[in-house]
Amino acid sequence: MKSIKMRTMILAITIGLLAQTVADACTGILLKTKDGKTVSGRTLEFGVEVSTSLVAVPKNYPFTGKTNYGDGLKYRTKYAMTGLITFTDINIADGMNSAGLSCGAFYFPTFAEYTPLTQENQSKALSPLDFNNWVLSQFATVDEVKKAIENEEVVIVPTILEGWGDTPPPFHYIVYDKSGKSIVIEPIKGRLVVYDNPIGVITNSPTFDWHMINLRNYTYLKSENAGSMTINGVTFKQLGQGSGMYGIPGDFTPPSRFVRATAFVVTELPAETTFDAIKDVFHILNNFDIPKGFSREVVDGRIYADYTQVTLARDPNTLKFYYKTYDNQRIREFDLKAFDANSKKILMLTTASEQTVDNVNHQMKPLK
Repeated sequence: MKSIKMRTMILAITIGLLAQTVADACTGILLKTKDGKTVSGRTLEFGVEVSTSLVAVPKNYPFTGKTNYGDGLKYRTKYAMTGLITFTDINIADGMNSAGLSCGAFYFPTFAEYTPLTQENQSKALSPLDFNNWVLSQFATVDEVKKAIENEEVVIVPTILEGWGDTPPPFHYIVYDKSGKSIVIEPIKGRLVVYDNPIGVITNSPTFDWHMINLRNYTYLKSENAGSMTINGVTFKQLGQGSGMYGIPGDFTPPSRFVRATAFVVTELPAETTFDAIKDVFHILNNFDIPKGFSREVVDGRIYADYTQVTLARDPNTLKFYYKTYDNQRIREFDLKAFDANSKKILMLTTASEQTVDNVNHQMKPLK
């Protein structure tokens, strides 16, 4: 028991240190099918292993917001919901509800400034992890979320959370609804700022409006190959496919990932079905998959390598939630429609599992 507590303490200290360095390199996208339906997905990266579990939460389940000085907002779920939690805190860090609303928390280091906790606002206060859970449990559309924030129905207060170090974890959030509308919500200078997100892409710091302005630096990018050129009668042809995207940033910083994710989204050929689009989500996000060792930080002589621990996708039309992990690339599915929304219990399954391999020897046939 002492060794477990010691490992937990070391992990918490490490995450606190990394919050200001390696941070979290998550990337989120939205895709549309030919008939206008939408699906979405994201990667989840961290510099140390963060345990995650899949949960399903029924309707009318009670939750209480956390603050450093007691209980915050008390509420009950209006919608059933599913998604991933971190550590053992039953607050969904990324998920989808039974109305097809999806919401995800993304790291937002050096820019997140939460509302100070006061006696006056404690009854509507939420921790940075509570906020995402509250959105999923209470709303069906992006417009409903925007209205609630405009009415200041909640505040996000700086809260020390178990497993997340000795400082409040810095987050901003993306919300998608079934229609394809998307917003980004950021805690800026003590208030929640909402941005419409017409392309459905999100990464990390700096602020969302900065990322949108930065896209102007890449207006020359195009999906079609560049043409040939002639110098003194000599014709120089392109070396291969992809020349129209020459110069696209390839590193894993948040600004570069935002540009690259936007390029993938706007050039993706629309799929026939939402399941085909889900497969496309995973194909695109494979380009943001960080192997252990490529992105690293050295703290007190120890290497912490940021890597893609989970990749997930959400289909608000079928209410199916998909995910794969670093250790097991097989895609797994949870069908929220098959879950009893009136149950009294939360279901949970750890995402940790070993990779399986299909042996095809028995499928081989003699050549005719």
